[in-house]
Amino acid sequence: MTANSTLDRHLARTCWHLVAHRCELAADRDFARIQWPMGDLVLYNDKGSVIAFDNICPHRGARFFLESAGHAPALCAYHGWSYSGGKLRVPKPETYRPCDLAAARLHQYRIAWCGDFLFASVEPDSDLARQLGGTWPLLAGISGDIVSPHDLNTSRLDCRWQVAVENALEPDHVHMVHADTLGQLDLAHAKNRYFGRNSLLTAEIGNPRHVRALNAMARFFDIPHQHRGYFALHIFPFAFLTSTFGYTYALQTFMPGANSAETHLRSRMLTARTTVPAEVTEQFFASAARVNRQVFAEDHDICRRIDPAFPLHATGILSETEEKIRHIRTALAAYERHGEVIAA
Repeated sequence: MTANSTLDRHLARTCWHLVAHRCELAADRDFARIQWPMGDLVLYNDKGSVIAFDNICPHRGARFFLESAGHAPALCAYHGWSYSGGKLRVPKPETYRPCDLAAARLHQYRIAWCGDFLFASVEPDSDLARQLGGTWPLLAGISGDIVSPHDLNTSRLDCRWQVAVENALEPDHVHMVHADTLGQLDLAHAKNRYFGRNSLLTAEIGNPRHVRALNAMARFFDIPHQHRGYFALHIFPFAFLTSTFGYTYALQTFMPGANSAETHLRSRMLTARTTVPAEVTEQFFASAARVNRQVFAEDHDICRRIDPAFPLHATGILSETEEKIRHIRTALAAYERHGEVIAA
């Protein structure tokens, strides 16, 4: 196992990971499947209680779910084992007399909530409140503005997760890589704030035509925690929450893959509470989803150009506007050396 993969698994095991919003798991049997370094993580609504577990039937190892999200019972298609009401249910249990069926169970993970945002962890090195620090009230407030999932985008990126995260952290590439998408907003007066290992970028929309159009949309929404600009919150190490004017949020995870040159992107577009019939805002939401997908495709195209052997150090040749890259590299170096939890 390489040093990079060792650190990746350590981060995956010891950090809390922002993995979903409650609206994605609103009904009994709603599920989401996320690829992370330990395999497939399933988030599942079991009669109103959300649980997180390995996507593996303990009988013979078949996967419960193949889709990235949906609504279905936790039922193994191989031999009919299932999970419901907090119990693993085994067909014809009397035929397993030579075995200790009580030892058969789902491999579950710890979960915690910040408002309506769901976090999962294997063996966290701190509680969720400490990891989030000053981002807690921000996340909790935003979570209450969100009411429904809209678009799910999953793909494999041909790059290291750190390359994908660093790309999402800095604005310098926008005019080159996203000239016809995100670049059209003409982001200006960007400000960075830091909360321990987490960071927040806010920026004004410099394009007056887009500002007028976005302001005009406000009458269709009820958003108490609206930020009228661009917003990008990085939850260390793998997650981002981004938005323009708070009408939609993209919840993104960049999970390390099976090798150090592979990253699993999972992006869910979540929509804010509206005050009008769905058909009024549907075209706007569909357009936002298309732009999001195009931005991610553009990011992938540039990230896979990065040489896998290029060193990502705590220091380096970085501009003032790339300060968040220096911040995460410093945090990762400290984490790697000591397993250090930087105080929020």
